[in-house]
Amino acid sequence: MNREPDNLSSYERPFIVPVFLPNIGCPHKCVFCNQSAITGVKQKIPSSEEIGLQINRFLNYKGRNRSLVQISFFGGNFLGLKIDFIKSLLREATKFVIEGRVDSIRFSTRPDTIDYERLDILEEFPVATVEIGVQSMDDKVLCLAGRGHTSSDTEKAVSILKERNYEIGLQMMIGLPGDDGSMSLYSAKKIAALSPDFVRIYPTLVLKNSILSGWYKEGKYTPLSLKKSVTLAKDIYLIFKEKKIRVIRMGIQASEHFERETTILAGPYHPAFGHLVHSEIFLDMASSIIESEGIDSCDSVEIKVHPRSVSKIRGIKNFNVKILKEMFNIKSLEIIPHHSLAEDAIIINA
Repeated sequence: MNREPDNLSSYERPFIVPVFLPNIGCPHKCVFCNQSAITGVKQKIPSSEEIGLQINRFLNYKGRNRSLVQISFFGGNFLGLKIDFIKSLLREATKFVIEGRVDSIRFSTRPDTIDYERLDILEEFPVATVEIGVQSMDDKVLCLAGRGHTSSDTEKAVSILKERNYEIGLQMMIGLPGDDGSMSLYSAKKIAALSPDFVRIYPTLVLKNSILSGWYKEGKYTPLSLKKSVTLAKDIYLIFKEKKIRVIRMGIQASEHFERETTILAGPYHPAFGHLVHSEIFLDMASSIIESEGIDSCDSVEIKVHPRSVSKIRGIKNFNVKILKEMFNIKSLEIIPHHSLAEDAIIINA
């Protein structure tokens, strides 16, 4: 039997040239935030020369097959910076676009800093993509997180950006204080209704020197377990998938800074968080097909998936294979790569 959801995986991700602006332009101290822990970069306003050198260095990593290239300003609140500084950053990045080495510019910012006046500043520059740190669409959760904006600010921001035809990305967090999981599902549905071009899903981690770390030590905050976080992220992923909205990242990107035990005090961090989510999705799909087909106590079962999805159906350390064999009393279960299938498709033969 074939199970083939709508495939969004054919989208070619751009090659991103990152420019970190840790906490710069942020008017509030969010309870979960410690940008220097995330990026490993101390708070320092980069000069134009430093930005140019950094961009040049990353462009050397670009492979020949990556067609779209974007310079990305993130880590801070881009539109919350002083206007002269915004322009100086954009001018430096624009030089690379003029040279033909970069296609466009993207940045991340807060929803309450997006208005017509600030967007007018961008008109003379090749900015294509704007990401917004939404985090939640529940106002009580936003308040507890110290965000300093409301869900209506996000709705207004998205509406304005759509008028200017920007590519829009929305970032949300699960497991924030005051969220029992139902608020995250509510937020996902509200975000999906805004029809962004893509989203990111981040689990809340307790970082060293964050306000949340104090709450955690005092017993006022309990982070999600990894298992609950993965399952919640899976349910949210499927909400976006149903609306054909790309999910371009789940989980904090692994880095050497996050390998240090002193950086993350608690929370559902895993270097392959997104892989865990996709593996659970494939396990659910396979279980549903096998059960619907009445496959039980079989000597041999074949599961065909796209080569890029072999690790997803297997699971980490063949976890999914073991579970399926135990659940349905299967003696031999073979995973077969099949290039003609979509990356999110699965065929099972008994």
